[in-house]
Amino acid sequence: MSDKLSAQALDQLFYEARTHNFWLDKPVSEETLQELYGLMRMGPTSANCSPARIIFVKSDEAKARLKPLLMEGNQEKTMAAPVCAIIGHDVEFYERIPELFPHNPDAKNWFNGSAEFAEQTAFRNGSLQGAYFIMAARALGLDCGPMSGFDNAGVDEAFFKGTTVKSNFLCNIGYGDAAKLDPRSPRLPFDDACTVL
Repeated sequence: MSDKLSAQALDQLFYEARTHNFWLDKPVSEETLQELYGLMRMGPTSANCSPARIIFVKSDEAKARLKPLLMEGNQEKTMAAPVCAIIGHDVEFYERIPELFPHNPDAKNWFNGSAEFAEQTAFRNGSLQGAYFIMAARALGLDCGPMSGFDNAGVDEAFFKGTTVKSNFLCNIGYGDAAKLDPRSPRLPFDDACTVL
């Protein structure tokens, strides 16, 4: 567990990985989606609360429901992607804590007394899991196109109605057309973003 990843692996996960907006006509199987989730779920969350809930929008019917809820600039690329994942979080995640955190099942009570604290925890940890989702997808050879630019309330109504799940962001996944990538945008250098105390 202590060995550094190879340069090739680091390139795949970070240095050469890009946000894709154009997609090859190559499907993503349900088995791959299951493997992706299997990797993603292993990342750490507070008290193993695991609030992320994902809907994989893959069928034409489901895409037709999603399309009018997207900003115009996100519609074409999302309809062309093999899969669009709606990354959400369950604001009542704590109901599963006795199952997920068995050495301290009473940890459920840390959250169910304050809806605000529970929602903050769900959003923070669901966002972490969304980042793990992107890295897991890249690890499996998939490309990603994460995005905001959609009607959260509309997506919640259309896809999470009757649940305690709220949408966070969307992530198109598939096999990107590298020939259509723009040059990579710059990143902040260490000294501009980090302080060592």
